[in-house]
Amino acid sequence: MTSSTLTFSRRPGIVAAHSVNRFVLTVPDLAVARQFYEAFGLDVRVKAGQLDLYTFGHAHCWASIFEAGERKQLQYLSFGIFAEDESVFRQRIGQLGIGTEPHPLSDGQGLWLNDPEGFPMQLVVAPKVSPSAKTLPTPRPVVAAGQGAAPSRSQTQQVRPRYLSHILRFSPDVTNLVRFYDDVLGLKLSDHSGDIIAFLHTPHGSDHHLIAFAKSHAVGLHHSSWDVGSIDEVGIGTEQMRTAGWGQGWGVGRHVLGSNYFNYVRDPWGSYCEYTCDIDFIPADLDWPAADHPPADSLYVWGPTVPADFITNHENPLR
Repeated sequence: MTSSTLTFSRRPGIVAAHSVNRFVLTVPDLAVARQFYEAFGLDVRVKAGQLDLYTFGHAHCWASIFEAGERKQLQYLSFGIFAEDESVFRQRIGQLGIGTEPHPLSDGQGLWLNDPEGFPMQLVVAPKVSPSAKTLPTPRPVVAAGQGAAPSRSQTQQVRPRYLSHILRFSPDVTNLVRFYDDVLGLKLSDHSGDIIAFLHTPHGSDHHLIAFAKSHAVGLHHSSWDVGSIDEVGIGTEQMRTAGWGQGWGVGRHVLGSNYFNYVRDPWGSYCEYTCDIDFIPADLDWPAADHPPADSLYVWGPTVPADFITNHENPLR
């Protein structure tokens, strides 16, 4: 990823997960998933019975997708930890009695636990893939006097995200889950709006949030968010998805919490993939002043009207 520095970071004396290492989904049709994620601009690699999602130019696998069931299902989240913290996490999980068996779709590695809502998580020793510095915008070409700065529509290249910025997950009890992720995983609250939505970062340095929670009746994935290099790339990505037949969503706009520009593209299963750029960064040596924001500020500064079903849990619909 392109950052202002390539230095390794961790906050001394703090035990915490440092990255969202991977998310794992099941979907009804892998062929449809492949079409969607390739159109979005991801490097989709096909294995027997699964898709692995990469970003072009980055060695890390951000997600794995399997075919199963009649609707999309978030199966588990994997978090990266430092090797020197593994024994502390193992002891913490044992003392709390929250350990569980490895998920059957996993490689069986790492430490496994259930959160208070029974959702499985993996803690695995892995390289830090959350940013360790503010991610820089894509350099803009120098335009000679007398030439327009905008690219020709016919010459635009496919927008290709650079890395997974964050995940937003539904939760029946946002406040309790924030407390759990702080106490057990060491993640810190960035901002929230009452018990409706909350954003967490790692104290080892990351974007404003690497995971967020929105209130719902059940667990589920709301969206995965993918960093691009400019608001222009957000717009071009929006257009490339509309042209490919994936025109539903929300954006282009700008968030208050995180400050990022966005467009959400609705996926084939009722959740979203977000193009995001210029999100706030929280360095490892800063105690971010988390605040409780009014609901009017919990979604956006400007942009189109929020779709009526934007915060609907289609993964686990009410019956």
